Amino acid sequence: MGFEMGEVEQGQDQHVVDEDTLEEDGSQDAELQGLTEDAVYTTMRFSRPFRSCDPQDQDITSDTVRVLAAYGPDDTLKLDRERMFVKSIFLLQIIHPDDLDAPEDAIIHDLEITDCAPSPPSLGAPLPPTQPLWVLLQFLIPEDDTTYACTFLPLPIVSKKHHIYKFEPKLEPHNETMVHHILVYACGNASALPTGISDCYGADPAFSLCSQVIVGWAVGGTSYQFPDDVGISIGTPLDPQWIRLEIHYSNFHNLPGVYDSSGIRVYYTAKLRKYDMGVLQLGFFTFPIHFIPPGAESFMSYGLCKTDKFEEMNGAPVLDIQVYGYLLHTHLAGRALQAVQYRNGTQLQTICKDDSYDFNLQETRDLPYRMVIKPGDELLVECHYQTLDRDFLTFGGPSTINEMCLIFLFYYPRNNISSCMGYPDIIYVAHELGEEASDSMEGMMAMNNVEWTPESIKKAEKACKEAQQTVIIKTIDELVENTTGWIPEIVPTPRGPCLESSGGKVEPEDQTPAGFRAAPMALSVSSAATPSRLPLAAFLLGQGTLSWLLATLQAGV
Repeated sequence: MGFEMGEVEQGQDQHVVDEDTLEEDGSQDAELQGLTEDAVYTTMRFSRPFRSCDPQDQDITSDTVRVLAAYGPDDTLKLDRERMFVKSIFLLQIIHPDDLDAPEDAIIHDLEITDCAPSPPSLGAPLPPTQPLWVLLQFLIPEDDTTYACTFLPLPIVSKKHHIYKFEPKLEPHNETMVHHILVYACGNASALPTGISDCYGADPAFSLCSQVIVGWAVGGTSYQFPDDVGISIGTPLDPQWIRLEIHYSNFHNLPGVYDSSGIRVYYTAKLRKYDMGVLQLGFFTFPIHFIPPGAESFMSYGLCKTDKFEEMNGAPVLDIQVYGYLLHTHLAGRALQAVQYRNGTQLQTICKDDSYDFNLQETRDLPYRMVIKPGDELLVECHYQTLDRDFLTFGGPSTINEMCLIFLFYYPRNNISSCMGYPDIIYVAHELGEEASDSMEGMMAMNNVEWTPESIKKAEKACKEAQQTVIIKTIDELVENTTGWIPEIVPTPRGPCLESSGGKVEPEDQTPAGFRAAPMALSVSSAATPSRLPLAAFLLGQGTLSWLLATLQAGV
């Protein structure tokens, strides 16, 4: 979408021909609805069908969208690399939690990674000059590339049941680039928990206790408010009283002397919602079996979940799982993820997916409608990686240069199952690649002996998919059981033909269902554009959507 700002606002539906050239589309499917400018922002509002049927447009889907914006000193529409930027956004979730209604009795509680305070000094004695109080209360980030820091904290103490209805990251200024993710795990009330702060997955296994995620944030995410009928229950005998706070730091510049007290802020209320919510972690069991070959244009990994043991492990009947939201997570090599549901051996539906995943935009997203998982269903997570920039094997692990393949499903009503993840028989994979292996460790070591070519990469992907999967199921009380299964085929969902190129086409999956938290957003109050202002030419390339604010471009040229 290109536009000119002057005495007359004009807009055109355009596309990129090459790195420097724009060309008007044969079908004008985008409509400029408003253009305003003030001293700081230029704001454009336009509409476009979800599926315009124009081959020069991209469909609007649940994928992450890269919006390219460019500006210039005059009304000439052109791409200038010095005046361009790209932002990843999720167009189908346009309501920010800050715009939603909050209960009048809302209470805030912070879960922060703060070190143990020292014993109070003697009355009247000054603090040591090298240790100001704010330092004593903060966590010193190690100079290592990757640190997983964990501590155990109490949830709010309340005399009756409350619901947590919203959470948001609480990041220290200037440390944002070092905090990769923050997870809050609920602890079973029978757990004996350690004190202090330590490596989550280091020498002391006690710091990896508690595995049921209740909220999570990752780089690029913002705050998230649960739907009006669900919340995290606190204050009853069945609810957790303590949590494990996990913060992944990436200190790639090995900076010394950096202190931090980041964490998660939760909002809770005595005004109860209808359902208690839970989080189910799916995907590829991260360590030690996961590997991705170097130089891969495309490599798929799969993690299977079988739910037929859920009721036995839950200790009570498991009601249908109503999924309303999700969070996707890989590291830098991840390009796409999806979770697919099967029932009685037949593919039922895709629960969630993103074919344009961006590591720098990991956020909790709403589903367009609630999806039901029944006991006995199978769930498959597929992760798509690309490693053309690497000449070394990538293994599953905690570091950002390692990889993960995880999807967190937000659902109700809550049960005791915390995770359900799978991994392939690596001995079988090694044998298929012509390597000897008698146990899993030898199987992983054998991957270093493979000469990785496009042919061997595809062979490894095929072997991983055909190998029997071990499925590991875990509960909030650290009960673990294994089962086995096989990776089913994923059949792409076909879309109907798109013949017309004007006016767009609406299919059932494109419609906004009832209950989807989306609404047109009004333009912010800004002074109208005037001829006296500096003319601005801008171009937005991406997937527009139905009548809402797409982007704001800083006008300080």
